[in-house]
Amino acid sequence: QVQLVESGGGLVQAGGSLRLSCAASGRTFSNYATGWFRQAPGMERVFVAVILWSGGPTYYADSVKGRFSISGDNAKNTVYLQMNSLKPEDTAVYYCAGQYTMRIAGNWEAVGSYDSWGQGTQVTVSS
Repeated sequence: QVQLVESGGGLVQAGGSLRLSCAASGRTFSNYATGWFRQAPGMERVFVAVILWSGGPTYYADSVKGRFSISGDNAKNTVYLQMNSLKPEDTAVYYCAGQYTMRIAGNWEAVGSYDSWGQGTQVTVSS
């Protein structure tokens, strides 16, 4: 059973930065995809970024390209989401999600592609 725990959320002013962490247990990062999703009040949960395996390809939603960066630390079994140049529209609960890479089948933007989820961490960007 894979367990994911997010941390690092908070309140920040527009233009600021935050780094979210997703600590994992029960899986080998070398063959495991970890994604970040976010959900604003009254909205659906949407894809933000994914890293397909340790040191592997990364993909981003258009809305965060050039501002967010996803990376992983094998030794700490942790995936990070560095968020720069934050905007008020980035305000949401951020979730990390996991799935064995082979089971993603290229559909990394879909919520249903992942079978493990963290509890979420709130990010609030003030204008």
